[in-house]
Parts: sequence; C-alpha cells; structure tokens
Amino acid sequence: MNSVVRHAVDDDQHVRHPHSAAMRILVAHNYYQQAGGEDEQVAVEVAMLRSFGHEVVQFCLHNKAVDSMNRFALASRTVWNRSSSHELKRLLRTHQPQIVHFHNTFPLISPAAYWAARAEGTAVVQTLHNFRLCCVNAVLFRDGRVCEDCLGKLIPWPGVLHKCYRNNLGASGATAIMIATHRLLGTWHEAVDAYIALSEFSRRKLIQGGLPADKIVVKPNFVYPDPGFGEGNGGFALFVGRLSQEKGIKTLLAAWRCLRHDIPLKIVGDGPMAQYVREAAAADSRIEWLGYKPLDIVHRMLGEAGVLLLPSRCYENFPRVAVEAFAKGTPVIASRLGAMAEIVEDGRTGLHFEPGDADDCAAKVARLLTQPFELARMRQAARATFAKHFVAEANHDALMTIYQRAIGVRHAA
Repeated sequence: MNSVVRHAVDDDQHVRHPHSAAMRILVAHNYYQQAGGEDEQVAVEVAMLRSFGHEVVQFCLHNKAVDSMNRFALASRTVWNRSSSHELKRLLRTHQPQIVHFHNTFPLISPAAYWAARAEGTAVVQTLHNFRLCCVNAVLFRDGRVCEDCLGKLIPWPGVLHKCYRNNLGASGATAIMIATHRLLGTWHEAVDAYIALSEFSRRKLIQGGLPADKIVVKPNFVYPDPGFGEGNGGFALFVGRLSQEKGIKTLLAAWRCLRHDIPLKIVGDGPMAQYVREAAAADSRIEWLGYKPLDIVHRMLGEAGVLLLPSRCYENFPRVAVEAFAKGTPVIASRLGAMAEIVEDGRTGLHFEPGDADDCAAKVARLLTQPFELARMRQAARATFAKHFVAEANHDALMTIYQRAIGVRHAA
C-alpha cells in the first residue's frame, strides 16, 4: 500500500489525486431498514471520491419501501426489478459515467441492474460487503454456528429448508431463487467486470461460493476523514455493534462473569438481544449499555477506550469498527475467526481468543488492560497499521486501479 499523504483543506474544498484524472462514477446502493456499517461505508466512499475531484452520481433505493409491498411483488423484484433497471438506464444515458459501482442491490435494485449497465456499455464494479451471492442470510451463520451448507450449490436449498432469511420460508425461498436464477443466467460471471472483496478470507469464501476468481480483487474498508489519534485513557473495554447472536453477545457477557478484575465494559448498539444486555448490565455494575450512538460519539469513545472487543461467532466480512479503532490507536481483542483473524495481528495490533470461549476472552482483556506497557506498544502499532493501509489516499489509489481494470474488461468484451 502507498504511504499516507496528508492534505490540509477546508471541508468544502476538493483535493484531486495528482496521478489520476477525474472520473464520472455512478454509485448504486440499496439502503437497509436499520442503518449499519455498510451504509456508513458507502457514504464515506462517496465523500472520499468527491474529495479527490471525481463526479459522483448516486442511485439509491431504501428498504423502507418493502413495508408497503405485498410478498409476491417483493419476491418478483428481488429476482428482477424492471423499474429500477429502467431508472438506472435513464441515469446512465443522462450522466454517461465510466463506472457503475454497486454496493447492496438486495432486494429492490436487483441484479437486473447489472445487465442494464452492461447494455449501456458501462463497466460494472460490485463491492461484496457480505456473502449474499452465495448464502441466503448473507453471513454464513445458522443456529449459533458458522454454516457453509450452501457454498457451491447451484440452488441454495438448505437456506430455504432452514428459513435462513428472517426465519421466513417465503422470503428465504425468494432469496434462493434470486441466487440460483442469476447463476443460471451467468450474471455473476458475465454482467460484472470486477468484484471487490474486503479481505483475503472473504475472497476465498466467495470463490468457494462460485464467483469468478479472476474477477475478485481485495480492497479493505477505510476511514475518512481521519478521526485522529485518541488518548486511550478511559480504562474501559468497548463493544460497538448489533446486539445479536452472531456478534457474540453471549460470549462477551459471559467473559465479564469470568473476569476477576474491576474493568468496566461499555456496550454501544441495539438489536434483538437488547433485553439480554439490559439484564446483564443490571446484574453487574461494571457493565453499561448505552444503546445506539451517532458516529462522532462512537469515535470519541473509541479514542477513550482501552480496547475494542470483537467477539463475533460469525466470520465477519470486514468489521468497519475495527479500522475505526485502529484510527484512534485502540487495540482490538477479536475472535480468531474469519476476516477478524486477518485484520487484527495477534500480539501487535490486538489479541485473538478462541471463538465462543468466554474464559479466553476474559483472560485476554485482563492481560491487555493490566499491562500498560504492552497496551501502549499496541496502541502505536494499531495507529501505524491504520496510517499504512486504511486511509483515504491508499484506498483511492486501490479503487482507481480496480476501476481501470473493470473498464479494460468491459472494453475487451
């Protein structure tokens, strides 16, 4: 990765990368009903591209519209949404971008949009924020464990059988039909010119899931603007994320039952296990549940925290909060699982523990937060890792290379 280049500019000024011409880019994204890291990353990437002088047009739908649709209409649009395809074509003809960069297309944009871009001769890039193209629930997780039952299957029927999407047979069936239909149509191989995986681990799993290996490149998430190095003097451990089973909430709270030190735990986020967290906080004065907090408050807390905890039981594609922690110089204690084991360098930028092992998690928390010299060393290493790999400059360079590659593939087709 390139070294950091710092620019001192006002918020409303644009900085153009000295080695790349400005591009016209259309960014397409289907927003989620509950905003999360993926929605944040799309906004950050758009802002970053504009800050480097590129012209960015956005094509966005929102899943709030799902509430007013009947299940048959929704299922049909999940597989092939003609209206969104037509709207995208109109935008392409009006703005004539060189690239269409897709993030989430599920369920309302639909893969039909790839073919619309292809018909207009525009290069298509798809960032794979999750495993949706090979897994019905997109996270390779079921019944409290990692699940790869659908990887490599033409029709992901186990995901339907187990009602993996929202525990709903019809919704799971519609998602499986979408995946299978576009495999049969050749959409994943022919209509997309470049895929972006967020980690090497994710790339390997996506190849196992049937996506074309020669089209998948790795570009991690990043943080923009740089929130700056934190003090790290709060003396507490921090969890930020969805309060759900796959995020390892039970492991986290069990770790505090094992922990013999008076180390505070602050939990930021909401979700289906909120009541479970509330009860744990009521029973242990060291635990504080703060609910949802806006990004600026999260960044401030990351800068104050002694350590960030990532106890996920699922693979994780690329937990954005880990890079935000590195930006503040905060080490991460993470499950030795999936992309987390790749992002967090054990003994340098944080520590690993065995997934689901509360005793091991507690031991690693105690080790780091009771050894100030080791903690200080890891803080410097975390910040240095951020500065080398996860800043806007390095990400912009990588993205421009991917865009040029996609344009080359499209022109050669």
